[in-house]
Amino acid sequence: MSGAGAALGRFDQRPLLVFWETTKACFLACRHCRASARLTRDPAELDTGEGIALIEQLTGPERPRTTLILTGGDCLMRPDLFDLLDHARRREVAVAVSPSVSPRLEPATMVRLRDAGVRSVSVSLDGATPTTHEGIRGIPGHYDATVDTIDHLVRLGFHVQVNTTVMPANVNEMADIAALLHWHGVQTWEVFFLITTGRGTQLAELTPAENEDVCHFLVDASRYGMTIRTVEGPFFRRVRRWRRDHGDRDAAEVFHLSSLYQRLRSRLVAQLGEPQHPVNAPTVATRDGSGVVFVAHDGAVYPSGFLPITVGNVRERALLDIYRDSALLRALRGAEFAGPCGTCPDRLLCGGSRARAYSDGDVLGSDPGCLMATFPTPGYAEPAIAAS
Repeated sequence: MSGAGAALGRFDQRPLLVFWETTKACFLACRHCRASARLTRDPAELDTGEGIALIEQLTGPERPRTTLILTGGDCLMRPDLFDLLDHARRREVAVAVSPSVSPRLEPATMVRLRDAGVRSVSVSLDGATPTTHEGIRGIPGHYDATVDTIDHLVRLGFHVQVNTTVMPANVNEMADIAALLHWHGVQTWEVFFLITTGRGTQLAELTPAENEDVCHFLVDASRYGMTIRTVEGPFFRRVRRWRRDHGDRDAAEVFHLSSLYQRLRSRLVAQLGEPQHPVNAPTVATRDGSGVVFVAHDGAVYPSGFLPITVGNVRERALLDIYRDSALLRALRGAEFAGPCGTCPDRLLCGGSRARAYSDGDVLGSDPGCLMATFPTPGYAEPAIAAS
């Protein structure tokens, strides 16, 4: 199998990433929380035995080797977390954790996580200043606690990933966040493009043009030695390809970018100097339901945590059977899209955010956050470049 067929078939049998919302419980009250987290655990959560059964399904030599990401809420709110981690280590299932920065994530807990075989930890930072970050996260003092946690995780040898949700409230701080992460030794920056779900329905998303500017900025930021990925912003992979195909030409001029891109890039160069590294932005073509699947706290299975269409429940059927057989997931993996997303030559590389398309009325429709989906006629010809 090669070309488009290989791209379509790569994740047909197994997902690359399984996100398990281990609990709804969390001490934070983030304004954009997908999970609408709460202070106490939900009695409907998968119990220890059910969690172990989920881990068992991810064992074996088949490719791709699946990584299980334990998220929430706050996965540290589960009293059996280390029992689950011990079982995953014995069964050689790779596990990453995404805890909240709270008093539970103390240095002793970090050491326990490392000793339990966890190698990758992600935490969230949504601003370069306490005012911005704490305005989004809802906890006074949380900015300093987050930076201190990042430093401690780095010292302990974890692969540290920082997650940032980009939105109008913090977009002008993206260069400052990138510089901060660089100075603190963060290996991976994962930028979430806001989806208005959960508590995030109260917030505004960026415009398609702003998304485009941010993606071009992220290509630049990845040239400072830090891996950059996106969530619900698969058009970043298209922008990455455009930039590769057009070499080192000035992005603002070639792609007719706005002052937002120019401000962010200038701010980054002012703090870190001109970049010295190649672009470090992987282009593995995963998206909701294709290489990615989400298991909710109660066992319900979704294409992703941001796409609220259930396709089954692990209490009733094995996760991999759900993943392989779901008509919706098969359509998503087959890139059976309508509108500009369906005719775009980058539909396999990108495919648009299915969660954002769903919020716009059609899960298989076009992503309204992508600049290419705003053109009135089908097809795709890199119009900004053609006009230059």
